[in-house]
Amino acid sequence: MQRIGFIVLPGFQMLSLSTLSVFELANWEMSEAVYEVHLLSETGGSVRSSIGVSVATEPFDDTNLDTVMIGGSAVAGALTPGVIKFLRQALQRSRRLASTCTGAFVLAEAGLLDGRRATTHWERARELRTRFPKVKVEEDRIFIIDGPVWTSAGMTAGIDLALAMIEKDFGAEVARAVARKLVVYHRRAGGQSQFSALLELEPKSDRIQSALAYAKRNLDKPLNVRQLAEAAHLSPRQFSRAFQVETGQSPAKAIENLRVEAARLMMEQSRHPIDVIARQTGFADRDRMRRAFLRAFGQPPQVIRRNARAELAA
Repeated sequence: MQRIGFIVLPGFQMLSLSTLSVFELANWEMSEAVYEVHLLSETGGSVRSSIGVSVATEPFDDTNLDTVMIGGSAVAGALTPGVIKFLRQALQRSRRLASTCTGAFVLAEAGLLDGRRATTHWERARELRTRFPKVKVEEDRIFIIDGPVWTSAGMTAGIDLALAMIEKDFGAEVARAVARKLVVYHRRAGGQSQFSALLELEPKSDRIQSALAYAKRNLDKPLNVRQLAEAAHLSPRQFSRAFQVETGQSPAKAIENLRVEAARLMMEQSRHPIDVIARQTGFADRDRMRRAFLRAFGQPPQVIRRNARAELAA
């Protein structure tokens, strides 16, 4: 049986505990208790969440834990020297050490992310990079595995991280079965973007939505305002004005974002040469795609592909 210790700090978000349900359902799927979950805090007892609901915890002790996990807290003083000491010991004594959402700040404060790749909620990623320059922050990742340290993005990304742990422990079939019980898609790949270009645009009218749907189906073709306007049944001038008002972006910028998203997915999930991916996603050549990747992610396509393969190997 694998013991999992989940550390809750005062002011933790209740949603972080949804990660533990993944391990509970793995027990159901395996028809035995393969995971034993413990809620921990420095002194034990009741710990109050950000919404005011409290949970009972066990105090830190010398119990051997296979996996130690921690979420974040917005409460000043929640992170104490005792918590930092426990986490540093856990990195030496446990097989895995993980954070969900802003729990990455806790690991970084303890010095456990120095020199490591890590992620967190996209809204706090730049703050993490600024405060802890030794951490290799990748703000657009669902989760990252760097050696024994796992970090996930915010909110429901902790479920993806837990499913990945189950897949590592008991195989893909068990993880898929647990995902079905959770009524979620099978876990998102760690390298998958936290963003969706279409979701970020959020057009309000059917006409602009139709134009974007047309663009996504035809990324490999030259796409100009006239073609998009025809798809929306508007004049080019009407279309450009309506598109900017509804999405806050120019048509050219939105198309680039859609192309970048498609190209990144192909970089991570296929073995197609970069030149082929550039053509199939409408960039025409690899240099143009490289410049777009640098604008969007601060990294060239080759680095994103290498990191995706490293995560798969891990």
